[in-house]
Amino acid sequence: MRERLAGCRTMKNIYIGNLDSAVTENEVRDLFQEHGKVETVTLVKDRDSGHPRGFAFVEMANDGEAEAAIVALNGTVLRERPLSVNEARPKHADHNGKISSERRKSRRDTLTTRTHRQHRY
Repeated sequence: MRERLAGCRTMKNIYIGNLDSAVTENEVRDLFQEHGKVETVTLVKDRDSGHPRGFAFVEMANDGEAEAAIVALNGTVLRERPLSVNEARPKHADHNGKISSERRKSRRDTLTTRTHRQHRY
């Protein structure tokens, strides 16, 4: 049993907020690699326009390095903007077991099937 648990690695997911829209994935990676090994960097973009939404997620394999990065980088300035860095909260499920993005997708109609309006907000 211990061998199976030892092989199972969980990554710490870190939220980075208040990012400038011109920040690149490499800049975020370089910032966090000073504190440990970065597994993935995900810059979140608007689904329709493709423009950055001002936040990102970084996954680090080592919990100690991730905690050190959170403490060291929270409030630091990148491109004249103070960053908000903390551990990412998990997506919460509703009483039907669906997460919020799944609920929105099931309610979202395509433009061709809408009858009450033909545009999106």
